[in-house]
Amino acid sequence: MTDQLEEYRRKRDARRTPEPVPRGRPRPSSGDRFVIQQHHARSLHWDVRLERDGVLVSFAVPRGLPRDRGRNNLAKHTEDHPLEYLTFAGEIPAGEYGGGRMSIHDHGTYSSDKWRDDEIGVTFHGERTNGRYVFFRTGGNDWMVRRMDPPEPGWQAMPETVEPMLAVRSAGLPPDDEDWGYELSWAGRRILGYVSGGRVRLAAADGTDVTSWYPELRPLGEALAPLEAVLDGEIVAFDGARIAPELLERRKAPRDSAAARRAAERTPVQFLAYDLLWLEGHSTVELVRYAERRELLDGLNVSGDHWQTPPYFPGGGSFALDTARAQGLPGVVAKRLDSPYLPGRRSRLWLSIDA
Repeated sequence: MTDQLEEYRRKRDARRTPEPVPRGRPRPSSGDRFVIQQHHARSLHWDVRLERDGVLVSFAVPRGLPRDRGRNNLAKHTEDHPLEYLTFAGEIPAGEYGGGRMSIHDHGTYSSDKWRDDEIGVTFHGERTNGRYVFFRTGGNDWMVRRMDPPEPGWQAMPETVEPMLAVRSAGLPPDDEDWGYELSWAGRRILGYVSGGRVRLAAADGTDVTSWYPELRPLGEALAPLEAVLDGEIVAFDGARIAPELLERRKAPRDSAAARRAAERTPVQFLAYDLLWLEGHSTVELVRYAERRELLDGLNVSGDHWQTPPYFPGGGSFALDTARAQGLPGVVAKRLDSPYLPGRRSRLWLSIDA
């Protein structure tokens, strides 16, 4: 009888990894359990494991299971895993096979309507994952996975592009201060961040893809995974503690020389996320008020070495202006707390006020 875990054991040293490494051959079983693990290895991916004949048939899915029928995601068929892996979570030591942090994203049961060497059809019944999916071989160990069911009611695909909403210049603070929220004006580069499948795509206000200009922001997608969202914000550059808009000009591609690239990489930047335009299959631009979008955004905990959510000041216009002056910033942006987000429009629902 073939030992289905031979390859699994060959790749692991039980003395060096906390993973389960059973000595004996797997016993036949007829279970229908599954687990999906989020694996922060050399590159982030999700491991989908299906109980079958005493082992877990496993696929590494770099962008996770697709949430709609409009796309197929890559899936790599990996070695079978022991059933003990259904509950495994932990840190695989660096240098070991699959080194990195692994957590359980979802678990439950599944039913199968097709199981062939080149195609597997399953329906998941999990806490976060439900619906019918088909895994199909494209060559070697490479497979693709496709969702077959329609998405949940009200679900919308992430937009490819969103034009940023713009503010109208104002000579002073609005008189009805309590109806407004105030953000500092950062004099940065307006950026839309599209976060999906543990990756982030950065687009300038005109839609230009500028992801390659800011390599230190690539881990943002992994930090927010498995969240999918569209963020509106700015990238700001620093010269010491001073915000230095002129240094952003170093971050333009193509760069003429290796020296220019090194200069750009020495320029510290941060992405400041101050609005939320789409979240987990639902647009927030029209029906969700600014104050509610900010509450949702704050709940995402966008915080790291190169990204953060700056505070805003509800009904605190004078304080916000004083803060801007103290930090040498050009002013504030006032946004009505009940305002929708109007893509591509300049509206008096947002006011730009000089310090």
